[in-house]
Amino acid sequence: MNRFPTLETERLILSQLEEKDIPFIVEYLQHRIYSDLTSNIPYPYTENDARFWLTISQEAFDEQIGYTFAIRNKEGQIIGAIGLHDREDNKAELGYWMAIPYWNKGYVTEAAKAIVGFGFKEMGINKIFATHFPHNPASGKIMEKIGMEQEAVLRQHVKKDGEYHDLVMYAIFNHRD
Repeated sequence: MNRFPTLETERLILSQLEEKDIPFIVEYLQHRIYSDLTSNIPYPYTENDARFWLTISQEAFDEQIGYTFAIRNKEGQIIGAIGLHDREDNKAELGYWMAIPYWNKGYVTEAAKAIVGFGFKEMGINKIFATHFPHNPASGKIMEKIGMEQEAVLRQHVKKDGEYHDLVMYAIFNHRD
């Protein structure tokens, strides 16, 4: 794929991250809760963190190993992000975050359904998986809503801020005939 894809759902536009998104990303991710609920968002979150994230997202696309989409409302304003990254063996990892003012409105579920379809149809992925911390059951609910099933609890799987944390892993398969 030469051009970054744009996906549209009923309420959202999923498109490439852009330089103009950086101030919003930094503002949204200033809340400690993002660091507490994810394994890879630091606190405090700086402009350099956002610039680095845009750079590695572009590199992943250029190497055809990952897609990080801005989740935008129909006016084009970024309200979150969602990504699908190839982890070899024909499987990919799904990850996402949503700005706090947009929580509990079904946006992540809507975006995730579109991304899973994209992964199966456009990327030819067989298995899409995602993980969440046990203390973030809302993320697990999203995974269930898009058809994922809990596959495992990965004990002490990540070390963050000097502590080991379990991860709950969900997966969905591309059922091909």
